Amino acid sequence: MCLIGTPAPPFVAPCVSEKNTIENFSSESYKGKWLVLFFYPLDFTIVCPTEITQFRDSISEFKSRNAVVAGVSIDSVYAHKKWIDDELGELGFALISDLKKEISRDYDCYLDSLGFATRATYIIDPKGLIQYASMNNTNVGRDTQEILRVLDALQTGEMCAAGWKKGDQTIKV
Repeated sequence: MCLIGTPAPPFVAPCVSEKNTIENFSSESYKGKWLVLFFYPLDFTIVCPTEITQFRDSISEFKSRNAVVAGVSIDSVYAHKKWIDDELGELGFALISDLKKEISRDYDCYLDSLGFATRATYIIDPKGLIQYASMNNTNVGRDTQEILRVLDALQTGEMCAAGWKKGDQTIKV
């Protein structure tokens, strides 16, 4: 797994953009912003749409924190586009195609035995450094409210207690 405080592996890959068009996504173009990069197993599955629609429902909260959200799976951009158009609806963030499985391997979340990535989440700071990494079993969805809580804590630059929420006191030493 990528180590906290190390540079996030850069990549350029095709995506269905937040405008629902097929484009290239360059991780380097998001320096200066927080990037929440989440990996999921496959389009058209059972747990994945619950997570993706939860990110969609929280997208304005991420944007208000100067954070860009992007999802990654090994599906093609054409599968992503069909899934968005037929089932998910407008997302407000990009779905990136990792057809060659290079991005998920670079981020150490690819499961060789299954042929796809597990549910991994990375928060990358404006300098391009990984500040948070989390992995879930493929059967367990993640919760965007916890990711927002961690993002808020990271953005304070201070120590935050377990259960800390935006507006709570940070720990002063």
